[in-house]
Order: sequence, then structure tokens, then C-alpha cells
Amino acid sequence: MLKNRTRFGTVVAALSLLIAADITALSVPRGDEGQRETKSNQNLVREVRHQLLLLPYYSVFDNLAFKVDGDHVTLEGQVTRPTLKSDAEAAVKSIEGVSGVTNNIEVLPPSPMDDQLRRALYRAIYGDPVLSKYGWSSMPSIHIIVKNGHVSLEGVVDSEADKNLAGLRANSVPNVFEVKNNLVVNSNR
Repeated sequence: MLKNRTRFGTVVAALSLLIAADITALSVPRGDEGQRETKSNQNLVREVRHQLLLLPYYSVFDNLAFKVDGDHVTLEGQVTRPTLKSDAEAAVKSIEGVSGVTNNIEVLPPSPMDDQLRRALYRAIYGDPVLSKYGWSSMPSIHIIVKNGHVSLEGVVDSEADKNLAGLRANSVPNVFEVKNNLVVNSNR
């Protein structure tokens, strides 16, 4: 039962993380035919997002995004495990209505130093009393991407203050060369 609750929490939390899906695909063209096509496209976007969130090794240290162009899906982002890249492609290819997948997911190089930084960054960000709320679900909404000492924060937060605080906390970790704060402030929260 705990495992099901954890998966449900993962799905709910990560839905907000993949907000970067192709927004233009969600625009509604005029006419009945255009509305049917848009509804179909919205369902495809929803299903792709769902399949990516169900991947078993998708974690706070990975970032998956996608773009939908008709019935073709382009996968993007960074992952720490090569198997996650291939699993994401296989999951999206299995979706009914997807004719092709372009897999542009970058596999981050294995590095003990980067692994150490990931753990330190996780503690610095989610250990903060204000930011700890983003770690309550099984899939935290702030993703920490580390490549050769360079850090990128990806995901969704409630306010500009939370975004800035996450950036400050990440910058306070020793041995971090650079922090790119790509967090998005969600006005719907």
C-alpha cells in the first residue's frame, strides 16, 4: 500500500515538473477539425507525460522533458543512468498514436565528485525549512542536475522568493562551479 501511495505521489508531483511540454501544441485552432486534432494532441501530451512519470528510476537528479509535434515526440533532458534514456524512449514508443521518437536525452557522465555534490545539494535545498515542502512527495519538484561541478536547478516552485532561495542554497554548497537556476514559478499554485 505504501508503494502505491508513493507511486501516486510521484505521478502527482511530477505532473507539474513536465510543464515545459510544448505549449504551442496545446493551443486551440479554430474549427471543429482543429478542435478534434487539438484534443487528440492534448491526450497524447498527457499520455507521454504519464508514461515518463512512471519510469522506475526517474529521480530528483534527472530531468525529463518532451515536445510533441503532431504524432512525433522529441525527448530532452539529462539523466544519470543510461538505462533511463532507453527506458524513456521505449515507453514513449509504446504509446498508441506515436509514429516516431527522437531521443535527445543526455546521459550525464559518471563522476564520484558529482555524486557527492548531488547529495550535498539535496541536503542544502531540501534541508531548508522553507524549501522542505517541495520534498514532501516521492518526486520532489526541484530537480538537481550536476554535470562536472556545474549545477542546473529544474522544476516548479510556488514563488519567486522560493526560486531565489533555492539558488542561494545551491550556491552555498562547496565545490560548485556554477548554478543555473531554471526553476519556473507556477502562478496556478
